[in-house]
Amino acid sequence: MSMSDGGARPGRERLVVVGGDAAGMSAASQARRLKDPDALEIVAFERGHFTSFSACGIPYWVGGDVPERDQLIARTPEEHRERGIDLRLRTEVTELDVAGKRVRARDVDTGAESWTSYDRLVLATGARPVRPELPGIDARGVHGVQTLDDGQALLDTLARARGRRAVVVGAGYIGVEMAEALINRGYEVTVVNRGSEPMSTLDPDMGRLVHAAMEGLGITMVNDATVTKVLTGDDGWVRAVATEDAEYPADVVVLGIGVHPDTALARAAGLPLGAHGGLLTDRAMRVRGHDDIWAGGDCVEVLDLVSGQQRHIALGTHANKHGQVIGTNVGGGYATFPGVVGTAVSKVCDLEIARTGLREKDARRVGLRYEAVTIESTSRAGYYPGASPMTVKMLAERRTGRLLGVQIVGREGAAKRVDVAAVALTAGMTVEQMTALDLGYAPPFSPVWDPVLVAARKAATKVRGF
Repeated sequence: MSMSDGGARPGRERLVVVGGDAAGMSAASQARRLKDPDALEIVAFERGHFTSFSACGIPYWVGGDVPERDQLIARTPEEHRERGIDLRLRTEVTELDVAGKRVRARDVDTGAESWTSYDRLVLATGARPVRPELPGIDARGVHGVQTLDDGQALLDTLARARGRRAVVVGAGYIGVEMAEALINRGYEVTVVNRGSEPMSTLDPDMGRLVHAAMEGLGITMVNDATVTKVLTGDDGWVRAVATEDAEYPADVVVLGIGVHPDTALARAAGLPLGAHGGLLTDRAMRVRGHDDIWAGGDCVEVLDLVSGQQRHIALGTHANKHGQVIGTNVGGGYATFPGVVGTAVSKVCDLEIARTGLREKDARRVGLRYEAVTIESTSRAGYYPGASPMTVKMLAERRTGRLLGVQIVGREGAAKRVDVAAVALTAGMTVEQMTALDLGYAPPFSPVWDPVLVAARKAATKVRGF
């Protein structure tokens, strides 16, 4: 049976937010700062048990680096409600009626349904882990990791697993981070990867460095392998993962294949989606062609400022920025989200991995001709204690010398160096201009020529030579 809420009180508008994590609750909170409850009623729906949590922190909670789940929660449901947001947990929006400006929601526990009208709507439905349709994929002991509920379910499995063998399917960010988490838990870890090297967000030559480091940590890497089925025991629990060529025993399986935008609601409502399945918005994060609907976070596509194309990038940094932009616009202000350059960092044990901008295949795909250089350097002055090796790869556009991308693999002090390159990409700098950047130097922090600048010098020389 469906019921209706009767609409907002006369004289004030209602904002409905679908999704209670980074983008959704950032938008709700920012809108509340700008408009009080007498002017704007805010209703937020979240199908899970938690709000405003750090999904990026889940591997470190599973691995034991973060001891308590609640440390990952930035703002509790009670805190949101105290700020004048009508937050409804365990309530899933099942239908959007764009013409009637209302949403249908279902109580996950009771099944009761009701319609809620809106004046303005924010879609922050996030992304779902890729879960291929394979025999046994839904067996007990097979886990995707996207929410705190997912993380808790995995920890519950680890607590009662009969053995200490884990298989991670996929070697992207989530895959390598979960491999580390399971190593920290004392598991024997095998990573089954469809690509030729781990970390497909890097070029293969840089991924090869990650491969070597992971094997050095005791992780078994199986590349160029596609999982064909998950094998189970008589009790329904996973016992192995099979590829075309082999079987890998497993007491627990973690899927780290990636995510896709959770836009089934939007698709059913006829909202515009891009080539990657994410919602398309304008600079103000308003859904294209719909003046009263905004969208942000992992369910949208964003403009890549380097390639000029739309991309889907599921990162909390973008989601929080989207929420701020949306909340400002809904609240009567003005803000825009210009786009991204594709910066991301990760680690597996003490190995740090970073990238920003385009890979070689990205540049080729959009028709850019480039020069690529790779340099070896150290995190500190070579004579200073603790200096560790670092590899930097840099792409520059042929003829113009415009920076196109940077990848870094190394130990302590490597990953965050990518931020210099991210700023240079955003500013449209050439590698020649980068060589003159006035970066901080002291022997405990850097060689006299920072590794990023060494790569810029080599790239500038190569561009000039061409």
